[in-house]
Amino acid sequence: MRFQLTDDQRALRAGVRQLLERRFGHEALRAAVDAPGRLDRGLWRALGDAGFFALRLPEARGGVGLGLPEAVLVFEEAGRALLPGPLVATHLAAGSVPGAATGETVVAAVDGELVEWLDGADVVLGDTSGAVPLRSLDPLTPLHRVPVAGVTDPAGSLLTAAEQLGTAGRVCELAVQHARTREQFGRPVGAFQAVQHLCADLLVRAEIARVAVYAAAVTADPADIAAARLLADEAAVRGARDCLQVHGGMGFTWEADVHLHLKRAWVRAQRGGGDTQSEELLAARLAG
Repeated sequence: MRFQLTDDQRALRAGVRQLLERRFGHEALRAAVDAPGRLDRGLWRALGDAGFFALRLPEARGGVGLGLPEAVLVFEEAGRALLPGPLVATHLAAGSVPGAATGETVVAAVDGELVEWLDGADVVLGDTSGAVPLRSLDPLTPLHRVPVAGVTDPAGSLLTAAEQLGTAGRVCELAVQHARTREQFGRPVGAFQAVQHLCADLLVRAEIARVAVYAAAVTADPADIAAARLLADEAAVRGARDCLQVHGGMGFTWEADVHLHLKRAWVRAQRGGGDTQSEELLAARLAG
């Protein structure tokens, strides 16, 4: 199989990154943190106009007509930008819920024992009776817990892995940038071997996860998706923690964005029952 991106795929990724930089840059991110629980409906409709939610719908049904590999690239950029909202649920509902494909309708869904953005969505898929609000670590992801766990769509798990991959790549960039510019004892902290090792580990985990996620998007095999999800969760969570360490005391401050990436990675890692479901699926495949 050939896993190199095509020119069209590279153009798609670049276009999405430009859109998010324009519509959800650093100032917009911080404004969203200061007003948690609110969805920017204008941004949601702009995503709909760009085909974010209708990406995998056939053109005959008003969609873009692309596939899972392209969706992975788009969600990787969303993860990199810390784009808030029930993106995965709305994307998966684009072919069944009116208005989801265009961004006019915000769709949330029960995923495992959790529901993200229950109060901010127009439509909620799954049984939410008895839902209890939780104090979310991530200020941009309000959560509820439900007594009856919902079924996780494998495609949704892969798109979550893509978001985690975006975070892993972004925290690697942030760590390297800080290591190059922050000086201690008269030289950049990146000159110290311990910091170099941290940055190297960040890159290795991110690239291993990237290969697994891209391959799973091509094969769409549940076991490949489970493996990709495990690697992407690890790359995002451990990567954000190592990025925090590279930043030192500055990384723990509210003004730095590192903690936002770590908190989002923690919350995403709990979707669909967390690592346990992926581990059990892989174990069953190996045992069979």
